[in-house]
Amino acid sequence: MTKKERAKLAVDLLEQEYPDAICSLEYRKPHELLIATRLSAQCTDARVNMVTGPLFEKYPTVEAFAAARLEDVEELIKSCGLYKTKARDIIAMCQMLLQDYGGVIPDSVEEMTKLPGIGRKTANLMMGDVFHKPAVVCDTHCIRITNLLGLSEGKDPYKVEMQLRQVLPMERASDFCHRLVLHGRAVCKARSPQCDQCCLAVCCKHAQSLYPHLKEQGGATA
Repeated sequence: MTKKERAKLAVDLLEQEYPDAICSLEYRKPHELLIATRLSAQCTDARVNMVTGPLFEKYPTVEAFAAARLEDVEELIKSCGLYKTKARDIIAMCQMLLQDYGGVIPDSVEEMTKLPGIGRKTANLMMGDVFHKPAVVCDTHCIRITNLLGLSEGKDPYKVEMQLRQVLPMERASDFCHRLVLHGRAVCKARSPQCDQCCLAVCCKHAQSLYPHLKEQGGATA
């Protein structure tokens, strides 16, 4: 099986396992997803969703965030951790959006990563979920699981993204990354991957190293 064949099979299997491929961060407007994703660094999505309700109610627009007092934003997002840096970035990115982009989020990774605090992971998430363009969101789940599958090597997010862009069906890549998060939480857990219960075992190099007959049997083995 080539890497492209393995990648397509993994995409197909996860689509069957998790039909609803949605971002777990709650938002209504594009800039809210941008901000929520910045808040999610070293913080759970569940915690971010608890914080963003009051935050977005107080600051409903890019303009409101750009004019916000740093101390007020810090207080609202404090429980997310790294709140001083995150608050500074949120205000600065909204100010830059107004000054350089007319208040509209740019629709390219290259332009989006010019915004304070925005890296390729966040930019790719925006590209897929907001602009519906091909994207690979290389978070920890994506890197770890695609390494195990044999679709990527190494832990450098940019290098893994470039490797996956060569093998994934890119029109389905963004949803695939969402499903990797769900699968990483439910089955392919970092400390104890449950290979015997994994729908991806038939195309996973790591699982097949543990269970050599998986490929021949066409499914996971207990």
